[in-house]
Order: sequence, then C-alpha cells, then structure tokens
Amino acid sequence: MMMDYGTLRGLIALLILALFIVIVVWSYSKKRKSAFDDAANSIFEEKVEIKHNDKNNKQETNNV
Repeated sequence: MMMDYGTLRGLIALLILALFIVIVVWSYSKKRKSAFDDAANSIFEEKVEIKHNDKNNKQETNNV
C-alpha cells in the first residue's frame, strides 16, 4: 500500500508534534527541576583554578 505525499507530510507533522510534547513534559518534570536549577546557578559559583608547576607549563626549546 502506497502513501501519498499529503499523508506522509501529515504523519511527519504528528511525529514532530509528539516529539515537541515529550520534550516539554520532560523539561518541566519535577524530577529535572533540581538539575536545571543547578545548571542555571552554576554561572554564579566561584571557579576553582588548578595550578601546575611552572616547569610543566614551560615549552622546551632547542637553541642551536
């Protein structure tokens, strides 16, 4: 059985609508709220800088 172009476009539109609804439900679920809040507030946290020895950071050069 062959589908015409209009039916195929309709099915793709329904698939995209269903995917949109799934993403909205997932993003507004209560289980995800704490993870999204942590991600949103992470910009305000102080960065921890890792300091290495100077000799690890220096590039060796060969002068001839």
